Amino acid sequence: MLLLLSASVATAQVKDYPIQPVAFTKVKLDDHFWLPRIETNRTVTIPASFARCENTGRVKNFEMAATHTGSFCTKYPFDDTDIYKTIEGASYSMAVHPDPKLRAYVDSLITIVGKAQEPDGYLYTARTIDPLHPHSWAGPERWVKENELSHELYDSGHLFEAASAHYLATGERNFLNIALKNADLLVKTFGPGKRHVAPGHEIVEMGLVRLYRITGKKDYLDLAKFFIDERGKRQYDKTSTDEWKNGMYWQDDVPVVDEDEAEGHAVRAMYLYSGMADVAALTGDKQYITAIDRLWNNMVSKKIYVQGSIGAVGDGERFGANYELPNTTAYNETCAAIGEAFWDQRMFLLHGDSKYIDVLEKVLYNGLISGVGLDGKSFFYTNAMQITNGFKGDDVEATRSGWFECSCCPTNMVRFLPSLPGYIYAQRGNDLYVNLFIAGSADISIADKKVAITQVNNYPWNGLLSFDVAPESPDRFRMMIRIPGWSRSQAIPSDLYTFNDRSAKKIIIKVNGRAVAYQMEKGYAVINREWKRGDKIQLDLPMPVKEVIANKALNVDSNKIALQRGPIMYCGEWKDNSGTVSNVIIPHNTAIRSQYEGGLLNGVTVLKAEVLKTDSLHGKVKKVEFTAIPYCSWANRGKGEMMVWFPQSAIAKELGAK
Repeated sequence: MLLLLSASVATAQVKDYPIQPVAFTKVKLDDHFWLPRIETNRTVTIPASFARCENTGRVKNFEMAATHTGSFCTKYPFDDTDIYKTIEGASYSMAVHPDPKLRAYVDSLITIVGKAQEPDGYLYTARTIDPLHPHSWAGPERWVKENELSHELYDSGHLFEAASAHYLATGERNFLNIALKNADLLVKTFGPGKRHVAPGHEIVEMGLVRLYRITGKKDYLDLAKFFIDERGKRQYDKTSTDEWKNGMYWQDDVPVVDEDEAEGHAVRAMYLYSGMADVAALTGDKQYITAIDRLWNNMVSKKIYVQGSIGAVGDGERFGANYELPNTTAYNETCAAIGEAFWDQRMFLLHGDSKYIDVLEKVLYNGLISGVGLDGKSFFYTNAMQITNGFKGDDVEATRSGWFECSCCPTNMVRFLPSLPGYIYAQRGNDLYVNLFIAGSADISIADKKVAITQVNNYPWNGLLSFDVAPESPDRFRMMIRIPGWSRSQAIPSDLYTFNDRSAKKIIIKVNGRAVAYQMEKGYAVINREWKRGDKIQLDLPMPVKEVIANKALNVDSNKIALQRGPIMYCGEWKDNSGTVSNVIIPHNTAIRSQYEGGLLNGVTVLKAEVLKTDSLHGKVKKVEFTAIPYCSWANRGKGEMMVWFPQSAIAKELGAK
């Protein structure tokens, strides 16, 4: 997370991101897409997550660590983080929706966590419960397996993230003091002339940066950079093609500044690249920026799915090779999508280019929010691209689960959703960026003057956008309104995916009912004027249905199309199509219409078309009515087939003409 609650408490900092996000506490939502999901997260997901931490033994692990009795009773040494992440999400929620009962419960958990902490600050229940018989991944002594699977520093990273959020939300230091005691232990243990390690699962770097922002203690920032710079120094078998053995799985095969491909475990990679962005912003390290620019471009041009997900390979939850994006075995961990959102936002804050928000929007509305069911208590760990009857993939989930033994994804969703309003607006001097189109109001300060912004829209189903601008007194500043890539006929900011129809209309922007001239800068429409109370901006982003085609290097998607309308990617699901969709062919030039259905899946715009279906038993092809739903909404009505890519071959064209 970034500075989502308030500006940095520390005042000694000089360098930082040139663009700063408007804190989510300054934004109040009033939309039909995200607000119900965030409210469900508050009322259903957070309580359910805490209950799961109780009944699965995660809380008990801390209680036993306090007394050094019993045996670690869950499976993974990183299970501690599920409590941390849920507290983080609860803190964000309480920051905008005070809840005394929830706050008291969170405080009781913090007390339990504090009692489990060892006198020198070490906090890791998988060892502390029984130091003579620690978890098998932990090794006989502290830190000896940190570069592999112990997750000691990973646990610390999530502790730092959660404690920072809790402190900034409540003003209380009870959790922050626990985190600082642990961070000080890390400073004493690691660094030049001390222990050296490249953390096996990154996030401690991001967490240390958050503590630095709060305290101004440079040791924390220095240690974050030290951990990043330790990568690529360990001896691996560079001749091996096994990513565990050659270091690629851990992003540890070469120094980070020499990496040229997004590689290894996708969640680890996202946290590493986000941490690099944070450290680069705060130190001015240009080598880091050059490296993450190169890595982001590689991911977006060769390693991302059409609905924004990443991490194609189930074996190791990792990126594959360039253009290795299979549909039948697509992995796409939800945590990787969340990490991708963190990184996209940071890249925007560094560079001010809308392409980063275009990718952020793509994953937000598709491959990220698909990870939680509409009920708020069923989840996907993986996010499939294709489910067919009779297919049994070891890593492909056809139905949602209430929890996972490795529950990183549900609790990551818990902490991400309530922070989303902090991604809508950003500022640089007198420039106000409007990045996401989510209805609601925001209270912003520009040059020490208060400005209220109100968005009114029905996005993502409709592209008609309205912004009421109300400065406390007339003031000149630049409104920077993102014109999404999809509305400029760009499916993604690379040649990996394109639209069959690349035509695009010039967007007309009106102020107080009159069309105004504007300049385009890095994908933003810039309106520079003196604003006064009562000013209204209006624009309409047309949302025709677009056929998406893949780069020829993606052989698995050859002669196929995916369907997109606005920012939403679509899929066919069994429920709407007589039980099967794997036999659907969408002929060339098929007329596809859209219609809103308020009673379906909490209200969605669906796509309708007359298509072809093959009958493998009788070798026949027939015309049928086809319905596509938003990808993010699939698997909320039971188990069955689902498809994103549909054949559109020359044969289909001939059949469609008959």
